[in-house]
Amino acid sequence: MVRRFRFGVNIRPTGSRRSWVDKCRRAESLGFDVIGVPDHLGMLSPFPAVILAAEVTERPRLNTFVLNTPFYNPVLLARDVATVDLLTDGRLELGLGAGYVEAEFAEAGITFPTARRRVDQVRDTASTLRRCFAADAYRPRPVQAGGPPLLIAGWGDRMLEVAAEHADIVALTSAATSNSGHLTLATEADAAARIARLHHSLSERADAVDLNILVQALIGPRDTDALAQVRPHLGREVDRPDDYISLLTGTEQDMAEQLRRRRDAYGINYITVLDNNMDALAPIIELLKD
Repeated sequence: MVRRFRFGVNIRPTGSRRSWVDKCRRAESLGFDVIGVPDHLGMLSPFPAVILAAEVTERPRLNTFVLNTPFYNPVLLARDVATVDLLTDGRLELGLGAGYVEAEFAEAGITFPTARRRVDQVRDTASTLRRCFAADAYRPRPVQAGGPPLLIAGWGDRMLEVAAEHADIVALTSAATSNSGHLTLATEADAAARIARLHHSLSERADAVDLNILVQALIGPRDTDALAQVRPHLGREVDRPDDYISLLTGTEQDMAEQLRRRRDAYGINYITVLDNNMDALAPIIELLKD
């Protein structure tokens, strides 16, 4: 089954209410389907930002892309999620991640769990949210039956197993992350193998689950600046940007064709960019309208 494309933009810190509102409205005017908010210290708190985004836009869904799950008590998080879903008229999409920047945990006074424990916390949180929202007596009631769609982001095998079990949307981070926050991007060959395992784990749910990828950069034919910025994040063995699944290269038509091919080959239909690439992706959205 060929799933329609969806496009999201993850909007990072802004210096004022006005600049946040302007970015959200611009995302809507450019045709983005989803406005996302990251969860890092030094940035806007996700849930208040999502509520304001809902107030100043009409069409896009709003998501947390993605919560540092170990920061949150699952039961209290369920109350926040239900409240935000209610106050945004059911436009919320909840993204969960395991967290990876050790310094943020230290700054918050939270013990940095092992990678295994952080994955377990994502699983436990997803289960708690599902249980809360399935209970008829649960209050506050989210607008969306069963709660907002659940996006789980990851790349490691155990995290993708959790996503296969619980997620409505699997966000492929397509990068290895160090505890300092450095990203090393994954090649398309590596991604193909992981996605194949993910589809196997999803089994009969595969056709019902969206696959998301965060495109880290769009590199035009003569865009030497963008190329220089991504080079420190490429693997040592493969130095060609067009071999990486989280990069788009070439002309706008080339990039649109890359996305079509990846959708057909791997089922990746939900594309997210960071806000610095919002304008660059807009013409490609036009080319890929169903």
